[in-house]
Amino acid sequence: MQKLLVSVLFLTTVGIFHTFGQSAQNQYSQTITTAVPFLSITPDARAGGMGDAGAATSPDANATYWNPGKLAFAKYDMSAAISYNPWLRKLVNDMSLSYLSAYKKLRKEDAVGVSFKYFNLGQVTFTDNSGNIIRDFQPNELSFGLTYSRMLSKNFSLGLGVKYFRSDLVGSYTSGTGTVAKAINSVSADIGAYYTKDLLVGGKNSNIAFGAVINDIGPKVTYTDIDNKNFIPTNFRLGGTYTIEADAYNKFSFSLDANKLMVPSKWDSVGTNPKDMGMLQGMFSSFTDSQYGFKGEMREIILCMGAEYWYDNLFAIRGGYHYENPQNGNRRYANVGIGIRYKVFGLDMAYLIPIQQSNPLAETLRFTLHFNFESKKQIDDSVIDN
Repeated sequence: MQKLLVSVLFLTTVGIFHTFGQSAQNQYSQTITTAVPFLSITPDARAGGMGDAGAATSPDANATYWNPGKLAFAKYDMSAAISYNPWLRKLVNDMSLSYLSAYKKLRKEDAVGVSFKYFNLGQVTFTDNSGNIIRDFQPNELSFGLTYSRMLSKNFSLGLGVKYFRSDLVGSYTSGTGTVAKAINSVSADIGAYYTKDLLVGGKNSNIAFGAVINDIGPKVTYTDIDNKNFIPTNFRLGGTYTIEADAYNKFSFSLDANKLMVPSKWDSVGTNPKDMGMLQGMFSSFTDSQYGFKGEMREIILCMGAEYWYDNLFAIRGGYHYENPQNGNRRYANVGIGIRYKVFGLDMAYLIPIQQSNPLAETLRFTLHFNFESKKQIDDSVIDN
C-alpha cells in the first residue's frame, strides 16, 4: 500500500509538471521543476488571449494575480471577475481551473483585493496491485489571497499580496511506519510595482506602462516527508505595454512580458544540491546557477507577447504568442481572444493553439465574466466634467 500511494503521488505530480513542459529532465536538459505548479496557471481569458502577458496591461480585477501594484490605478470603484478554464477537455470532462477575484478602491490612491483559485483534477479511483478498488478520490488544489496596492506618486504604485494555498493530490494516508502521503498547506507572497504615464505621440493620445512583480515567494513544501521538500514556483516577471488611440473610437495596445523562475536548477554551477538550499538561497542562486553559464540563464527566460484592439471601449480583439526555449520545456503556443464590455458587465473569451507540443488548454474556450461598478461620487464627477 505504501509503495502504491507513493507511486500514485509521484506519477500525478510529475504528470502535472509534464503538462506544463516543466519536466522530462531526460529530454530537456535545463528544465526546472517545482511543486504546486497550479499557482502559475494563467487564470483569466484576457491574458489568456494575449500570450499570458499581464505585468503591465491596463488594470482590472485580475491584477490580483498579475501584478498587485496595478490595483491602485484601477479605474472603477469596485470590480469583480469570475474565470473558468476547462482542463484536458479533449480527454476528460471533469477537470477545470476556476478563479474569482475582486477589488475595492479605498481612496483614489489605494485599493484592496481578494482572490480565490480552485483547480479541480476530476475523479480518481485508487486500486491496489491486484486491481482491487481502494477508494475514490477527487484531487484538488486551491489558493486564497489578499492584496493591497497604493500609489506613491501620480505615475507609480506598489502592491503586496499574501496567499494561502493547499494542494491535495492523493489525500492523506498513514501506515504503521508513519505518514506516506499528505496534503500541502502553506503560504506565499507577491510583490509588484507599476508605472504608467500618458503621452502625446504624433498628435495622438498614448500611454506607456511598465510592471515588475515577484509571485509566490514562499517556503519549500512536501507531500511526503521533510527530506523531500521542493521549491514552489517563485517567478520574476518584467513587462511593458504601449497603448495608442488612433482616433476617438480605435485603440491599440502591445505588451511584452519576460518571466524567469526563481528556482535553482537541478545542480548549480558549483555542484550544490537544491535539496540543501533554503528559500532565499534558492531564489538568488537561480540567476547564476546554470551549468551553461549566462547563455543557460537566458534560455530560462519565457517570453509572452500580446496585442489588443478596442473599438469604442466596447469590443476587443486579442492575439498573442508564448515562447519557451526548447531546452527548458518547449511550451510554444499562440492565443486569440475577444472581449465585450457593456455598462457594468464584461465578457472575455480566449482560445489556445499549441505550436510545438500538446497543451491541456488546447482547443478549448476559456471565459471570464466582469462586473464593474462606479461609485456615486465618480458618476457625479463624470457628469460635471462633461
